[in-house]
Amino acid sequence: MKHHWLQVACVAAALFCMYVPQSLAAVPATENSAADNTVTLNFVNADIEGVVKAMAQITGKNFVIDPRVKGTVNIISAQPVARANVYDVFLSALRLQGFTAVEGHGLVKILPEADAKLHRNDVDGQRAGSDGIQTRVFTLTHQSAVQLVPTLRPLVAPNNTITALQNSNTLIVTDYASNLQRLAGIIAAIDQPDGAGSAMIVLHYASALDAAQTINRLFAAPPQAVQTLQGADPTQRLVVIADARSNSLLVRAEDPARLAQIRQFAAMLDSPTSAAGNVHVIYLKNAEAVKLAATLRGIHSGSAASSAQAFGASAPAETTASSPMANTGSGTQTAAGSGREPMLGDATAQSATETVPGIIQADAATNSIIITAPDALYNNLRAVVEKLDARRLQVYVEALIVELTASKAGEFGIQWQDLGGIGKAGTQVFGGTNFGGAGQNIIGIAQNPASAGPGLNIGTMRGTVTIGGVQILNLGLLARALETDSNANILSTPTLLTLDNEEAKIVVGQNVPFITGQYAVSGSATTPSPFQTIERKDVGLTLKIRPQISEGGVVRLQIYQEVSSVADTANPAGVITNTRSIESTVLVNDGQIIVLGGLIQDAVNGGVSKVPVLGNLPLLGGLFRYNNHSRTKTNLMVFLRPTVLSDAQRADAVSSERYDYIRGQQIHAEPVRGAVHGSDPLPLLPSLPAPPAAAGSRQ
Repeated sequence: MKHHWLQVACVAAALFCMYVPQSLAAVPATENSAADNTVTLNFVNADIEGVVKAMAQITGKNFVIDPRVKGTVNIISAQPVARANVYDVFLSALRLQGFTAVEGHGLVKILPEADAKLHRNDVDGQRAGSDGIQTRVFTLTHQSAVQLVPTLRPLVAPNNTITALQNSNTLIVTDYASNLQRLAGIIAAIDQPDGAGSAMIVLHYASALDAAQTINRLFAAPPQAVQTLQGADPTQRLVVIADARSNSLLVRAEDPARLAQIRQFAAMLDSPTSAAGNVHVIYLKNAEAVKLAATLRGIHSGSAASSAQAFGASAPAETTASSPMANTGSGTQTAAGSGREPMLGDATAQSATETVPGIIQADAATNSIIITAPDALYNNLRAVVEKLDARRLQVYVEALIVELTASKAGEFGIQWQDLGGIGKAGTQVFGGTNFGGAGQNIIGIAQNPASAGPGLNIGTMRGTVTIGGVQILNLGLLARALETDSNANILSTPTLLTLDNEEAKIVVGQNVPFITGQYAVSGSATTPSPFQTIERKDVGLTLKIRPQISEGGVVRLQIYQEVSSVADTANPAGVITNTRSIESTVLVNDGQIIVLGGLIQDAVNGGVSKVPVLGNLPLLGGLFRYNNHSRTKTNLMVFLRPTVLSDAQRADAVSSERYDYIRGQQIHAEPVRGAVHGSDPLPLLPSLPAPPAAAGSRQ
């Protein structure tokens, strides 16, 4: 019987265990005071809301559950868990379901993991190893925060964030506290000084500029050699820069072995030569060899004179001008002031020669400079060449010359003559009014009707009369009326492209001959022949500029602009020309439009020709008057806009824009094709070709 009750008790216990997982089993481990500090957790497919209620009873916290938080939780503890750790176990279970807890204002919010970063957590940093969401800021000292983001992003939960601030070089990471603790160790291990080696190698004999070029050509790895499966190999990076002032090499190499190799190679290059003077050839990239060689000779001539005086050689002025650095026509160095070779006993010549030996010669064909000098002297001159052989800026100047002219004129008058009695016997009376010049005068028109000026001419005529043997029309009355109105709008846009501090000139016009003298042969002379001396001058549009670019993009322009035209070629004394010119020096910013000058002129001319007393009569006075009136208004302005072309890309942009404009004008100006020449090809610029690749420099 006793055995039967034992079986019933076991069955009841099994049935009880089937329902216990739906609730919290807080069974004391012992019957002493330690039972209050441990809890046995057994949740199998328990609803989250029920588990939260149990956590509220155990921890004493107040929970708020987001409506989106749904699901079940499984927590099984084989041994009792301390009450202080129950909340951390609960957070771990929520994390596995994609939820988290955020504490603030005395509440614990249970919400989706993706929304946790939008809520404030009052306990950040209190439990570094827990599964609560926290936000931490990592300040980097050596590495770039922006470059670390792609590396650390896979280590952060997909719903959490990692952001880099470039200005302060910091990382802002929102993630679980336990993962943040792991990221802190990873960031500390990565944020270390670079293993790159930097060194300054001082050279005593060789030129740092030449040595840097040699080392870069020798040690620079080809692009295909530094590529790996992960991208560029940082250990192959190498930077070698020459410091001309200290004649040293500044080297930065990622691989310490390469840095040591460069040190060894630089020491091999930095060795004195056995010859007294080395021959060096420097190929110039931008400067002109002939001019630069003259500059170097001038620099060294001054140093030669000062060196000679320092050694007690009081050379005359000719010695300074004829320094040994100044190459003679045959290339032989002669003593100053004489055509003989320097002798051993000539102290002055020997002292100057030993102080500053060398030759500087330019080769215009290859645009290079040949320097024969000791290493120390060559290094100084090489540094000067490197600074002077720089790419010069260019200036593109656009000039706008605008001329507006409006002219109005009017004339009206009545003239009459009575020549009917001329040619008859006896004394006869004749007379009349006569005003104006050729084309207006009644007598001139009577002699030649074709000479009548433009406008309305109305007259009365009665046959012809003979005066002094000349037959003319008997023009009794002539009335003239004329009004003219003319306008001119001229826009000239010359453009120029020139180097900095180089003069440029453009002329668009005609080359007009001007007679400056002549010789005529007298009737008795037979040998000489008559002749004239002629001087030709450009008449038209002339623009001459010399730009000088200063720091800050301000351009100083020396300008001469002239607009001239031929006014009269029938003058016996020679051709008459109209000239408008401006000569000035201005300062203008890059791309700014300025006005150089202009002319605003308003001229009014009027005149009245009349017979005294009779011309003043009302109404009838018009028969004895001739009126003319004219008004001319001229507006002439000259504008200028310089544009600094600092690189090839900007020059290409300006050239392409003008090229496309001219090509478009050619397309729109296509003439109407006729039946005879309809198949003739029209001249048209080709499409703009692609810019050529940059050519490699000579080494």
